[in-house]
Parts: sequence; structure tokens; C-alpha cells
Amino acid sequence: MNVPSSPEAPERYVVGVDFGTLSGRAVVVRVRDGEELGTAVHEYPHGVIEHRLPGTDALLPPDWALQHPEDWREVLRTAVPAALAASGVDPAAVIGIATDFTACTVLPVRADGTPLAETELAERPHAWPKLWKHHAAQGQADRINELAHQRGEKWISRYGGKISAEWQFAKALQLLEEDPAVYAATERWIEAADWIVWQLTGAESRNTCTAGYKGILQDGSYPSEDYLAALHPDFADFARTRLEHPLAQLGSRVGSLNPEAAGWTGLPEGIAVAAGNVDAHVAAPAAQAVENGQLLAIMGTSTCHVVNGATLADVPGICGVVEGGIVQGAYGYEAGQSAVGDIFAWWLRQGLPADYLAEAEAAGLDAHQLLTDKAAGQPVGGHGLVALDWLNGNRSTLVDHHLSGVIVGLTLATRPEEIYRALLESTAYGTRTIVEALEQGGVPVTEFIVTGGLKKNALLMQIYADVLRRPVSLAASAQGPALGSAIHAAVAAGAHPDVRTAAAAMGRVERSAYLPDPERADAYDALFAEYAELHRHFGTGADKQLHRLRRIRNTALTQIGEAS
Repeated sequence: MNVPSSPEAPERYVVGVDFGTLSGRAVVVRVRDGEELGTAVHEYPHGVIEHRLPGTDALLPPDWALQHPEDWREVLRTAVPAALAASGVDPAAVIGIATDFTACTVLPVRADGTPLAETELAERPHAWPKLWKHHAAQGQADRINELAHQRGEKWISRYGGKISAEWQFAKALQLLEEDPAVYAATERWIEAADWIVWQLTGAESRNTCTAGYKGILQDGSYPSEDYLAALHPDFADFARTRLEHPLAQLGSRVGSLNPEAAGWTGLPEGIAVAAGNVDAHVAAPAAQAVENGQLLAIMGTSTCHVVNGATLADVPGICGVVEGGIVQGAYGYEAGQSAVGDIFAWWLRQGLPADYLAEAEAAGLDAHQLLTDKAAGQPVGGHGLVALDWLNGNRSTLVDHHLSGVIVGLTLATRPEEIYRALLESTAYGTRTIVEALEQGGVPVTEFIVTGGLKKNALLMQIYADVLRRPVSLAASAQGPALGSAIHAAVAAGAHPDVRTAAAAMGRVERSAYLPDPERADAYDALFAEYAELHRHFGTGADKQLHRLRRIRNTALTQIGEAS
């Protein structure tokens, strides 16, 4: 292995690239100490494709969410060179690059990696990459789960008893059943996390993280062909023909930067390219959250919770447990909430009163900050509200994307900031539900650490500390996943022997940045009890009212789309 740079040795650098829901960002990082020297962001021109397919007038069905692969290539062409220029680093001193992606964002491609969205099939919606929050495969997910339990499939318990509609198999089964021609043309079914690495190296690779958490790979195998055939006869060979590939460990080198990608990025041809990774899991070393019990919440448009444990446990409602899924030598557990920042943004999009907008403009504040300031002055429970954080379905612990949001306690006196605070609190209650499920399932949580854009909201962080009754630590980097990718690039390039060592040198965290207040925590216990009652009634009770409302909505919208 390479030894760390001595004071006399030339500095070495790596690049991390984080592909998010709405944008991609690149960061240039010094290998020796993790110093971030330059960063740049590229907003996706097509964003999230939810209403109309690009180049057509056809309406997409309800619950669809697609993306454009060219937007992802543009991140390599624009954000990486811009970050490099901002850093002032000589490109010749860069020794590696690594990437991370939202998951499960998955796309059908030809054998050479060409996305079907960029072929003659482009006018068919199923040819396009399905973003993680594409939830139109819930029916397929329900059947996958029902059959797995009927047959006693061993792997289903590793995913909390339910496979999500967001994941590879549900989305692929939806493709097969709704557009068999596109399915037949799909020679490889691949996570965007692996596809972008294919663009960098010119060769297909698959990483252990997405295969385990999103691809139902457990104990070295995918679900059996007998099981898949019982779902649909033409689905029997899905894993063998479209998924199977040698798996690369996290932090390993899967290839070298090819000439085309070197031209895009401005980086030297031949430098190390690390195995792909998921944005949440890759952020753990950036926050020094790699030891057992250190739970990292990656808080942005949604939240993903990842934590390492010493033993294998079956935790109901989690997203999955994978040996080595975060770092080698531990079982990595994942849970999450399908919307967090998206919920707060949704409320602002409903339109604030004119006097609020005028106040914000006069004070030089954006709407989020104005509502945060107003909400911060309220006593806990002063709004008389409790909300369910299911506006984009429930990822954990119910794993049901046909659930929807609920706000209880509204009156004619309710103000916008009160609803805003109730929504902030609802996400903290959802996180507490997840933490309690992990601990009750045998996975201790010894520290709660936050990374992502929402950690800058002091009120939100204090609410989390109070609701959870535990300190909240903060990752120091504003670019947690991108820095985490850079750490993996340093390991792939041989600059550090393993991810834990690299995390100690390059990661940053502020321990116990927010402490719980006992009086507020007591008040939140009472509100959490109300949340838990709503959670039971609407989530697990016999009355499936939210499901019925979703069916009524989807039927109405589908009829409108067919009429147009």
C-alpha cells in the first residue's frame, strides 16, 4: 500500500462527485487531511420528469418520476472542470475519482451501456431511467412481498419483511408487465450508480452496496428463477441475464478513467475510478460515522438513515441489512423517509399570504427562514397540531408508498408557520420511529449524526434533539456525499489502506452540536404519542382510508390522461 504523504512529498488530490435528485456536485479534496479546495454544482436541466416525457406531449401516469441520462453526463462535463478550476489544483496531481448516486435510480440499457431512452424507444416512458421516487410499481412490490412470504423466502426478512416499490425488482416487473417490448430490448438493468462508473471507465461494473440494498442480493445470490417465474413466466431469468455481474467492494478500484471521460472532466487519463456507491452510505466516512452504533441521517429532499451493527438482526420495516454495505467488517443497516425537505418545500409552494411575503422581502429573508423564525418562538405543542410525514409515502417502517400525508388539529386560527413547524416535527417523529425500531430489533444507536443540506436549520436540529432525547452531532462538510466519494477515491487510488483509516484522516464531525432540553422533550413525548396513534390508525389499522383515496385519485387522473 502507499504511505501517507510526508511534508516533503507533493500533495495528492481526489475528486468526489455526488449525483442528487435535482443536481450533481463535484468537490476536489486533499488526500492528506480531507481539505475541500474547490466545489461546483450543476443543476439538471430536465430535473425530475413527472408530468410529460421530453419531446412528447404525452402525460405520464400518476406516481411516475423519471430522469434524463444526459443531465448526468453534463455533471461530469461542467461541475468537475469547474470544481477543479475553483480549487487551483494542477489536474496532474489528482489521483482518483469516485461517484455516488441516489438509489434506487435504475435504467434499462443495451449491452454496451447505451440507455434505451437514447434509442428509437425514446418515446416510450418505460425506456427512461426511473428515479428513486418513482412509486408507480407499488402493486408489483405488493405481489413480490406476498409471494415471498407465502414461499418462506429467506431473504425477505433481511428487508424488514417488505421490498420497496422504489427498488430494482418492483420497477423491472412493472416494466415487463406494462411494456414487454422495452423489457425485451433491455439487455442490462443497472443502477445509475454503476452506469455512471461505466461512463468513466468504459466497462460495466457492479457494487456491493446497491446490489445488496436495492437488488435483493443476499448470501451471494439473487432470488431464485423459480420464485421469479412465479411472479411472471418471462421474469424467471431477470437476475441472471440483466443483473448478474462480478461485484466490487466499496472503496475498490474498478477501472481507470478512459480517454472520453478524461476529456469531459479535465482529469488525467488512467487515474483510479472507484466502485459506485449510494449517496447515503458513502457519506458515512465523511461524517466519521463508521463505527457500530453511529447512525447517520442524510437529510435533504428525503432522509436516509444508515448505521453499522456488529451482528445480523431482522429489524421489521427497515430498508435492508447488508454485510459490508457501509464499511467492511460490519453489518450495514438502512432505513429512510421518502420526503423531508420536499415536505417543507411543498408547504411553501402552496403560497404564503401577501403580508408574509412583504415581511420576508423587507427583512431580506427567504420564505423558509421567515417561517422558521416565526415558528421558533412557539412553545412545544402551542399550535395544537400533529402531522404524518407521508406526503411521498412511507419508506420505513411501513414500506408503503400508497400512504399519504395527514395534518390533524387545524382551526381557523392556524397560521402558516404553525403548519410549517408541525411538518418539521413530523419528520422528527418519523425518525424517532425508525430509531426505536432499530433498537427494539437489536441494533443499538449510540450516536445520532446529521449531514446534508437541512443540518443548517438550527430549529429543525433542536427539534430532532428534543424529540429523540439525545444529542445531535453534525458532519462538518456541506458536501457530505461528495466528500465521502472523495474518501473512497483516495482508498481506490491507494492513498489510504481502507475506508476507516481514510475517514479518520479526511472526515469531519462536530460532536453533540445540539443537546435535548428536558422540558421540551417531555412535551414532545406527549405529541409523539399522538403521532404514534395516527401512525397505527392510518398505517397498520384495518381501515385503509389513505389507500382508497389514492385509488380514487389515480383512477380520476388516469381517465384524464387517456382522454387527452
